[in-house]
Amino acid sequence: MRTAQHLSGEALARHLVEIGRSAGLEAIGITHAEVLQLSRTVLHHRKAKGLAGTMNFTYRNPDRSTDPGRALSGARSIIAGAYGYGGLGALAPSLLSGRVARYSWRDYYGDLHRGLDSIATELRELGYSARVYCDDNSVVDRNVAYRAGLGWYGKNANLLLPGTGSWFVLGSVITNAELPPNTQPLADQCGSCRQCFDACPTDAIVGPGVVDARRCLAWLVQAGGEIPPEFREAVGDRLYGCDDCQDVCPPNKKYGLGVGAAMNDSTIDPWVPLIWLLSVSDTQLLERVGRWYIAKRDPAVVRRTALVILGNTADPDDKSVVDTLGRYLIHQNPLLRAHAVWASRRLGLEFLLESVRDDADPSVQRELIMPVRCRFGSE
Repeated sequence: MRTAQHLSGEALARHLVEIGRSAGLEAIGITHAEVLQLSRTVLHHRKAKGLAGTMNFTYRNPDRSTDPGRALSGARSIIAGAYGYGGLGALAPSLLSGRVARYSWRDYYGDLHRGLDSIATELRELGYSARVYCDDNSVVDRNVAYRAGLGWYGKNANLLLPGTGSWFVLGSVITNAELPPNTQPLADQCGSCRQCFDACPTDAIVGPGVVDARRCLAWLVQAGGEIPPEFREAVGDRLYGCDDCQDVCPPNKKYGLGVGAAMNDSTIDPWVPLIWLLSVSDTQLLERVGRWYIAKRDPAVVRRTALVILGNTADPDDKSVVDTLGRYLIHQNPLLRAHAVWASRRLGLEFLLESVRDDADPSVQRELIMPVRCRFGSE
């Protein structure tokens, strides 16, 4: 094992930054490992107001997720890293498909983790303790990155990096090494801009930097249970995530083309064919989208959203669509039967509903009587 005795704190920090950049990280900063007091206050406050909805993650235990010392005993410093996932937009496919948010086009968190792990490995080789955290409920990545000077909080609650915007996944290396921290977080650079507010399809941004998860499509298509009827039309063709507030953000529009994966990258997966998704086995479905957050790892959550997208985008004269809805109207899972009712009514396919008129499940019966705006003018 090598030692770091010959390296000062500043020299060690520069060394680690060089390693991280060589491993593909596009921005790296350092902060101390004290409690993330800003996030702790915010998480408790918003959780008490109900803004978290059913979301857990760092809301589950704010005192834990804001204390780096619980993630690594003896923690003294945190190295924050960002990996870009922007790039050219993907063209819509010819097949009826569900759209995927950019951060899940491929396993960018895997790329981020490998970059951070290169730093952690070097620290361990030098005799320190180090642990990597990304997309983990043990630590609030955005607050770490903010405190480390990587960017400022946008009005949509994303962290915006100077000159490049928010097309980044964020993570941390927590270590007991003493490293010189950033002492001056970046000032807000959004100014009076409200484009993210105006672009949100469900008005989920309820204040600067405040997102109501109960209205946010990015959360609603991940969460378990039914998609609230009042937000189903707004789902549009979104199968996983929502990029609307980022798509309109001026820094993202100006600088996003040069960051991350490009349209001709064969490893990206921006669209998932819906009829395929609604026909394959659970195992096949999870093989393709298993890196996504799926509530309780239940494929019905993804299929439920796919049924809503059918209602919003499909051609009611398409036999594959009619046959698929017919199968789901007699599915053993009442959640899927209920969403198939909504999709059928949205498409004006009332004749399909005879199979569920006497369905004993109350959620199915509610779907049969609630108002639905048919895309073709019948309701």
